[in-house]
Amino acid sequence: MEWEFSLDNIYDVAKAFWEAFPAQKVFAFHGQMGAGKTTFIQALCKAKDVKDVTGSPTFSIINEYEYLCEGTKRAIFHMDLYRLKDKQEAEQAGVEDVLYSGEICLVEWPEKAPAVFPEDTIHIYIDAISSEKRGLKIADI
Repeated sequence: MEWEFSLDNIYDVAKAFWEAFPAQKVFAFHGQMGAGKTTFIQALCKAKDVKDVTGSPTFSIINEYEYLCEGTKRAIFHMDLYRLKDKQEAEQAGVEDVLYSGEICLVEWPEKAPAVFPEDTIHIYIDAISSEKRGLKIADI
């Protein structure tokens, strides 16, 4: 599954993404620095009608946002593992607890601690096609 998007249609792609994965919980976002991982995750949060301010959790490692799902408050966790060195640091930061919480987890830089992810994690690859366009590819599942 692949999409191309720009800031003009990123929200439409985010909505289509959620329609493609209505029950999935853990998503690992791969891409170079500046590829648009955080920007796309912000669009995903907007598509879920998150009211919280969304931003990069580079220093906090884990941000928690809230949204309503069928009238019930639910959590979306946004993680950025860039600053972590290995699986041990990920465990100490509580990454595994969040990944197995049953809540939606959107994770940037998953290659920093690949051993902590559930088997059914969906891997997404974002690449810069041009200064305005990005390509999003879902790994074969």
